[in-house]
Amino acid sequence: MSDSASVTAARQRSARRRLGLLYVGLIVLGLVAPFVAYPVFLMKILCFALFASAFNLLLGFAGLLSFGHAAFLATGAYITGFLLSTYPGLTPELGILAGTLGSVVLGMVFGILAIRRQGIYFAMITLALAQMMFFFFIQSPFTGGEDGLHGVPRGKLFGLFSLQSNLALYYFVFAVFVLGFALIRRTVHSPFGQVLKAIRENEPRAVSLGYDTDTYKLVAFIISAGLAGLAGATKTLVFQLASLGDAHWHMSGEVILMTLLGGVGTLLGPLVGSSLVIGLQHQLSQSPLGDWVSVILGLIFVLCVLSFRSGIIGELQKLVKRNFK
Repeated sequence: MSDSASVTAARQRSARRRLGLLYVGLIVLGLVAPFVAYPVFLMKILCFALFASAFNLLLGFAGLLSFGHAAFLATGAYITGFLLSTYPGLTPELGILAGTLGSVVLGMVFGILAIRRQGIYFAMITLALAQMMFFFFIQSPFTGGEDGLHGVPRGKLFGLFSLQSNLALYYFVFAVFVLGFALIRRTVHSPFGQVLKAIRENEPRAVSLGYDTDTYKLVAFIISAGLAGLAGATKTLVFQLASLGDAHWHMSGEVILMTLLGGVGTLLGPLVGSSLVIGLQHQLSQSPLGDWVSVILGLIFVLCVLSFRSGIIGELQKLVKRNFK
């Protein structure tokens, strides 16, 4: 092995070691966080971080911009909320699994209808389909209409461990987030993920190499929809509520903001972006600027796009590469 190859290999091992230590540090931080901050607030961040990570899998690694991801969040939320409210003996993990599977099925339907279009046409189709789901949720009796589903029971995990305590529920939500994040990371670094990146960079070339790009994009869309549904189902358990706000197009806009602010195409970007957005919403809602939350978030979005298009994590990665080669 040449000297240059040895140096490159050593740098890669060092980078992997640093990244591993970062992940371990974040897990430790997550384990001690509920003793420092309010657990329900932390759980809200984790749910939206999973939602944003699911969206980022589609936009950041497959190059598909969806304006309708709120439909999957709401589908997971409503199915889980309805089942847990209607069948008291149903355990929460089964309710969450049912909500996730419902979003997977909906994602398959959306994907089949939209995946053959590209760019703004794909985005508009997803938005139109999501609005159809929004009006379906308004009209359907099982959703509670404009009132939503209230008082969803948390139940006992596996029929053994009560989730009534916010601390116990936090660790369950944290485990769900870690598993979802691990699935996304494994997907991105797998051969499947490498093909997705190739499609994002140059789809005609990927087609010329023999890849069925529509199938790859459809699978990525379904995985993203399922994880978004998982986030919605978990959020319903946390707040014991499923509402139309989860299905509104504003929610699809918020997840785009979270992803862009944190860094599109980065694994940790959605976590950082969702933490900042949720934190800002929480702080501003308790201040005299409470009525201007949407305007302030819009200004932050514009500044992000104009000043640092790679997002917070993307810019940090560039800084590290320049100074720690």
